Amino acid sequence: MGGGYPPTRGRPGRSLRCRPDGSRYRDLVRSPLGARPAIAALLFALAANAFATSAVVTILGKQVFDMTGRELDLALLGFWEFVPILLMAPIAGTLADRLDRRWVLMGGLALEAVAAVALWRYIATDPASLRPILATVFLFGVARAFVAPAAGSLLIDLAPLDTVERIVALRSVVTQVARIAGPVAAGFVFVAAIELPYLMAAAVIVGSLVAVSLIRGVEVSRLESAPSVRQTVIDAWEGARFIRANPVLRGAISLDLFAVLLGGAVALLPAIAEERLGVGAVGLGWLRAGVGIGALTVSSWIALRPLRRRVGRALFTSVAVFGGATIVLGLTTSYIVAFAAIVVLAGADAVSVFVRITLVPLATPQHMRGRVLAMENVFIGASNELGAVESGVAAQLLGLVTTVVLGGVGTLAVVGIWWKLFPQLAGINRFSDLVE
Repeated sequence: MGGGYPPTRGRPGRSLRCRPDGSRYRDLVRSPLGARPAIAALLFALAANAFATSAVVTILGKQVFDMTGRELDLALLGFWEFVPILLMAPIAGTLADRLDRRWVLMGGLALEAVAAVALWRYIATDPASLRPILATVFLFGVARAFVAPAAGSLLIDLAPLDTVERIVALRSVVTQVARIAGPVAAGFVFVAAIELPYLMAAAVIVGSLVAVSLIRGVEVSRLESAPSVRQTVIDAWEGARFIRANPVLRGAISLDLFAVLLGGAVALLPAIAEERLGVGAVGLGWLRAGVGIGALTVSSWIALRPLRRRVGRALFTSVAVFGGATIVLGLTTSYIVAFAAIVVLAGADAVSVFVRITLVPLATPQHMRGRVLAMENVFIGASNELGAVESGVAAQLLGLVTTVVLGGVGTLAVVGIWWKLFPQLAGINRFSDLVE
């Protein structure tokens, strides 16, 4: 597995590659002078988008819980963001593989900005109904469905092969800095006016869109017209079949899927902050920022000392630590202990995310990355929303503490089972072993 089809003859400096339908397109020009500004612009865009989305998620969860006081409504937020990701994944993956990935990414960012503006306008009316909020969350989920595969594929496309690990780690660093700043900024802005966090988020998303538009000097696959419905279905099926046939991809994606589904305690932070820890919006903002602090610390270490050996073992170990920290979070009533548990579980999660977002595209041919990453977004990116649904429903039925603790125990059980089911994944030593 590697970078797609072998190059054929073309002009010097560019290679012509075949698409799955037999036509050809020019691949990226990877000159050092051309790649670095493009990578910098994309990393800025990803960081800005992480800042905005983490701010929206934090404040929206608090406002919904303040409105209703029910954990079940936190589950509804996750559900209505997951549904469009599931429905749009085949289209988003196909377009990310067959159109200019920059334009697909810009379209998704523009839609995110529209959703943030819609939330700003509605929250300013002092709302009493959740329906418009859930409708806007659905729109936000549609946007995410297009952003994830286009951004993930484009970053790997731009990165020279010998720098992929460092660039992926750098992406984690800048996005985690943004995820620290986003919730904290949103918490302070919320105190000034409850609708302002969404206006702030919209402005930042527009900034990320502008950054993507500045990427120049690359040429990616294009079609003369949009793919047909039949071709979209075929492409999506090929992506799913490729994942199913590859035990490394299947194991890595399913491990994160079940771990996040069972250990989705972060979705319950608004309830934990109020019912268990007795803190308000600012305290909640710092708890959410703790997720970024833990992930940033570990991501920075990985950026300085990239993980190059025993990759599979590191993945399983990090998920086990994630489960253990989740149990601690569920049992404690101390704000300091809860904050520390969040930092630890986020740091562990950063390791597993780094391994997965490096492993999956490297184990996938270039011409299929959009489709595979779109499917991964359904199982992994959207598993955060499904985890929110599961956690919210379970907390409503079983209670907050029981739900969080059982989720951590379930995560540990998954680690043990997957270690036996996917020895190929546990046995990976280096990322380079995945590339032919």
